[in-house]
Amino acid sequence: MASTSGFTHLHLHSQYSLLDGAIRLKDLLPDVKAKGMDSVAVTDHGNMYGAVDFYNTAKKHDIKPIFGCEAYITGDKPRSDRSSRESYHLILLAKDNEGYKNLSYLVSMGFLEGFYYKPRIDKELLRKHSKGLYGLSACLGGVINKAWMREGEEKASAIAKEYKDIFEPGHFFLEVQDNGYDEQVKANQFLMNLSELYDIPLCATADSHYLTPDESAAHEVLMCIQQNSSLQQYRDRMQHSDQLYVKTPEEMWSSFGSTIPQAVENTTRIAQNCNVELNLSETYLPNYKIPKGYSLESYLEKVTKNGLKARIKHAQYAIDQGTYKARLEHELGIILKMGFAGYFLIVWDFIKHAKGQRIPVGPGRGSGAGSIVAWALGITNIDPIPYDLIFERFLNPERVSMPDFDIDFCQERRGEVIDYVTEKYGTNNVGQIVTYSQLSAKSVIKDVGRVMEAPFGEINELTKLIPGLVNGRKVTIDQALDIEPKLKEIQKEKPIYKQIIKIARDLEGLNRQTGIHAAGIVISDKPLWDYVPVCRGKEGEKVTQFAKDEVEMAGLVKFDFLGLKTLTVIAKAENHIKKRDDKGPLGENKDFDIEEAPIDDPAIYKLIASGDTDGVFQLESSGFKELLKRLKPDCFEDIVAAVALYRPGPLDAGMVDDYINRKHGRTVVDYPHQVCQPILKTTYGVIVYQEQVMRIAVDLCGFSMGEADVLRKAMGKKKADVMAKMRKKFVDGAHDLNGMKKKAADELFTQIEKFAGYAFNKSHSAAYALISYQTAYLKFYYQVEFMAALLSTEMRDQDDIVKYIQSARERGIDVLPPDVNRSERDFTVVHENDEHRILFGLGAVKGVGDAAIESILSSREKGGAFTSIYNLCERVETKRCNKKVLDALIRSGGLDDFNRPRAQLIKTIEKALDAAQSAQKDRASGQTNIFAMMSSADETPKNAAGIAENYPNIEEWHEKEKLASEKQSLGFYITGHPLDRYRNELPRICPTRTIDLPNRAKRSTGRFCEVVVGGVVSALRERPLKSGKGRMAFVTLEDLYGRVEVLVFSRVFAAAEHILKSDDPIVIKGALMLEGDDNTELKIRASEIELLSEARTKVARGLNIKIKTEQLNAKNLQELKEILSQFKGALPARLTIKQPDQFETVMALPQELCVEPSEEMVHQLDRLFGASVAYFV
Repeated sequence: MASTSGFTHLHLHSQYSLLDGAIRLKDLLPDVKAKGMDSVAVTDHGNMYGAVDFYNTAKKHDIKPIFGCEAYITGDKPRSDRSSRESYHLILLAKDNEGYKNLSYLVSMGFLEGFYYKPRIDKELLRKHSKGLYGLSACLGGVINKAWMREGEEKASAIAKEYKDIFEPGHFFLEVQDNGYDEQVKANQFLMNLSELYDIPLCATADSHYLTPDESAAHEVLMCIQQNSSLQQYRDRMQHSDQLYVKTPEEMWSSFGSTIPQAVENTTRIAQNCNVELNLSETYLPNYKIPKGYSLESYLEKVTKNGLKARIKHAQYAIDQGTYKARLEHELGIILKMGFAGYFLIVWDFIKHAKGQRIPVGPGRGSGAGSIVAWALGITNIDPIPYDLIFERFLNPERVSMPDFDIDFCQERRGEVIDYVTEKYGTNNVGQIVTYSQLSAKSVIKDVGRVMEAPFGEINELTKLIPGLVNGRKVTIDQALDIEPKLKEIQKEKPIYKQIIKIARDLEGLNRQTGIHAAGIVISDKPLWDYVPVCRGKEGEKVTQFAKDEVEMAGLVKFDFLGLKTLTVIAKAENHIKKRDDKGPLGENKDFDIEEAPIDDPAIYKLIASGDTDGVFQLESSGFKELLKRLKPDCFEDIVAAVALYRPGPLDAGMVDDYINRKHGRTVVDYPHQVCQPILKTTYGVIVYQEQVMRIAVDLCGFSMGEADVLRKAMGKKKADVMAKMRKKFVDGAHDLNGMKKKAADELFTQIEKFAGYAFNKSHSAAYALISYQTAYLKFYYQVEFMAALLSTEMRDQDDIVKYIQSARERGIDVLPPDVNRSERDFTVVHENDEHRILFGLGAVKGVGDAAIESILSSREKGGAFTSIYNLCERVETKRCNKKVLDALIRSGGLDDFNRPRAQLIKTIEKALDAAQSAQKDRASGQTNIFAMMSSADETPKNAAGIAENYPNIEEWHEKEKLASEKQSLGFYITGHPLDRYRNELPRICPTRTIDLPNRAKRSTGRFCEVVVGGVVSALRERPLKSGKGRMAFVTLEDLYGRVEVLVFSRVFAAAEHILKSDDPIVIKGALMLEGDDNTELKIRASEIELLSEARTKVARGLNIKIKTEQLNAKNLQELKEILSQFKGALPARLTIKQPDQFETVMALPQELCVEPSEEMVHQLDRLFGASVAYFV
């Protein structure tokens, strides 16, 4: 056997080979070092996702990184071919920087041009871009081995010669492995013969997929997760090797040293020749075209100074022009010195375009709101000076880094801005940014449990033992084992769980799949693949293969284009308001502009202080409402502070209580030094903002703003070494500059250090508080328009629709059912009987898509209102408005304007469609229907088109069925609710509403708290027990305010199944639980279930019948008496006769008409009077 020398792994799969590689880079590099190797390659499947991460981690451990990829190549077919999923593996390694660029290009084109199940390249593309690349023939799925196994030696030999010719001389290698597969042994022998025959060198690899041999079992499970199969199913199809680990050089020499030592030696030769250095210090801004005669710097100065003049001119408050101009010059000086003029102009340009297209843009987000240059340019919309917002918090000249504006756009039109920059800078120069989701603690245990075929119910209970967030962070399995003793106990009780948890720990944190960053866009001066490898999103988007941090390291500039739903709400509300022909608080409503709303309106602060903040941006959670009621904000600074304080850190630290007590005089407001008073005055002496920390460091201790920002960042990240230096400077500065005693200064530093971790970015808080104020303003002065906008924006969220409709009704706002003759796609505002009401939007009707809505609206615009279902069908495109659409419209009440029972209309759909299609066909052919002519003498009603309208004689549905149909088409009830008849009794029978559950959970001291909730079952899913003995159910219970999931285990389900499936309102008593990864999912575990009617019977003390005077006649009174006589009992009955707006008379009925509580009796009474008239008291 040849003597052992060096070896380098050239075929290795990291965590970036999604659900295939199980090697974490943070573990790989120390392991390589420990095994005596000084270089290693990473060759992930079809991608370079981890290239920058690999490079940085390798450099940190003094290991040479070799960039590679196990590419998918199409064989003899072009990459554009979609006739077959077939592809072959080929290892590509970058020898130099040109090779790296070619590798990046090939990998990019695999996604952009060749993707078909896998990102594929072809030989033509490889031949053009092979310079600077080494090629290895890969595994048994490789270009040569696969052909040899399927088509024989002759074909495989021809392919080997072809690839030798594709690569530069001496750059293609035949890859041999010792992986435990019998077929590989034969393949190695064939490759050795081929090497000798055609002078193609050999190269030995381990095809590493996991780090150590004992991780083989976990990797096998990972493959099962990838293929969505059980372990047994996988083993029935596949042989899994336990040899695909990161082997030592000695092991590789042991495998090949005695027979083909050159195969091992060639790995070190290749490694020595591979020398790629990534340039991670450059920034590549897109080319912004400026007018002739200007530089980037001079043009930025021009537009900024012009912008400031316009701002000052239109300001509604006094401005010291000298102060503003000095601040502008200061900021411009820093921006120009740091070379960021182009960046500011690019952001200014696309925001200017958005505003020019009337696309709503947010007032600012993050620290960028602290820049007066940004305000002057219109990038932000909040003046930083009145709120003491600090520019250096955004751009620090002493800490050089790219500025980073996060821009909020209306979520419905964000794509238009992206389209603009794509067109302006080039489609290949603009892309989105990849993200990775990982196998988290709970999800990986569930995955492993499924693979191991453990009972779902048991695995679900196991994951419930893992806590959600602890100190704001997700808990790992190891941390959970320390926190929850039961996790250790259950492993002793059931060995299978010990195995599941062990494997889950091995796999936890590996990448599961890619996604797209919610906001990040990169814009380059050249095609993206010149700088970073590119892939495609599900919708065909160009996406960088590097995540946000790595893509910025590679030199591309990230711009965050965020979609903010609230901006859409504001825009829609403004559009509704502008349609009014009256005046509002700002003048003519047709000219309404929310930006002109004064920031000091006492009525708005009164509304906010009341906690009536449903729909108000940031302020509508139950916890925030409680905070507002205690805080009673009366100025904008209070809203800014509330937004900053309502977070776990300040709440847990008692900062909120301290702030509230100081504001209301219950605690003395004091300051650590007189210099701090103007800094902390607006927050009553409490350090709430990071900017206050910076300002104290500057004014009290003599720091520069840049140094103060370094201090802020060090405190936030708890950098001990930096903090120690800063403490001395802080203490000495406070003493020398302002005479503060060093002990007091040191104590102040400690206090700041403690609260700096909780301090918030005031620039962000102020900008978002402005949106909160604006939505509160709309809610107060234009509540109908605001609620209509809110409903339109939340159209796809059933829970929010239910909540907001209920909120509207509580304010006396009518929400009308959809109407095919009046409704638009969105919810709209209609003026009826001197009242503004909300009309349901067609887009919120289930089963009515955009194509159908477009056909209905265009037909209505051309020909006016529809007169009947026949007329509707005859005028719209019936391919778009088909039977399913018409059914949904009828059930929702959308065709009630035709004054026919819904039940009748449902039975007429097919006749109306047939008649319409026949008429349209005849019209297209220019013929007249002879049967229509023959029937002209009969008495069947015809519409304007001459179509006979036949309707079956069918009674309308009962109220219960009518409401059920509404629920089916809308997802909720609109003209009524099954609980309406119980509205008076509900608070006594069911003291907890779904809307109250979050507060109940917060107030609970234990894991569970008992609740009693009433509602209707809106969804029910059964699941048989693994034992086969019984079933459990997952029930969604809905009341007037929202919905909640209820777990009904087998004993309770067996007793209450008939009740749950009755469609009648029910009462559920049970334990309220918090579930989910972060303990935010509220569920109820049911212990008792009964019909609400039966529960009502138990508490009923009397019957009240309420009718109008026009319903009062002898016939109705006689039938009333007969109905009550059928249900004799002990409950007294009362009759209330009401004349609207005049009088109301209440009469006690005779004792012989006392009744027994009965749901059937109530139904009969309601049917008699044609409305809900009877209820128990």
